[in-house]
Amino acid sequence: MGPRSGPRYPVGMRAVLMFTLALALGLGLASCKPKKAAGTGGKTTAVSAREAGDMKTLDYLSNHPVQKFDKPEVVTDPKKCDYYAELDTTKGKILIDLLEDSAPVTVNSFVFLALNHFYDGVRWHRVVPGFVAQAGDPTGTGAGDAGYSFGLEIDEKLAYDAPGWVGMARTQDPNSNSSQFFITLAPTPHLTGQYTIFGKVVEGMDVVRKLTQEDKINRVRILCKEKE
Repeated sequence: MGPRSGPRYPVGMRAVLMFTLALALGLGLASCKPKKAAGTGGKTTAVSAREAGDMKTLDYLSNHPVQKFDKPEVVTDPKKCDYYAELDTTKGKILIDLLEDSAPVTVNSFVFLALNHFYDGVRWHRVVPGFVAQAGDPTGTGAGDAGYSFGLEIDEKLAYDAPGWVGMARTQDPNSNSSQFFITLAPTPHLTGQYTIFGKVVEGMDVVRKLTQEDKINRVRILCKEKE
């Protein structure tokens, strides 16, 4: 499996993206919310639920990092849980609302890897200011993966229209999703429909903006809020 360079600027898109970002800052462009946070505000919902003790932390499946698998086990139940991932990084904590209804295979894989400490100590090996911060490669080279791969999951209701969307990095092969992921630092509309969206940052976007290629993920904690 080849290197996962992750999402790229298409030729001539840099100026377009700068213009789009300027519009967003100048006109107060509203971002699209994750489906399960619609009408409530993702950040307020997630943080208040955590503070109220409505979220439980899932138990880890291993006591130390495991970084190669033949395939992921099924560890999620989208009918019962709203899943969140808390990334403890060297710059601070990032809370991600995982979109298990829009990308169930991707979210299950991410949760499975996190519960096996896969991401512990992994570096943010690719940070492009104004574009994306990317991690998930245990080798730190951009070529590593989890030992297995799976295909795209595209929800047409979602778009890379704001900072904070979490997507899967891949090679040119659409079936090469594995462990690498990225967080957008600005609207990146050219990625829509090309890369799976499986989460949204609901707390700690200021931390994401401070990340450099020297920073690491210390640990990922998976939280579950039971669905009513």
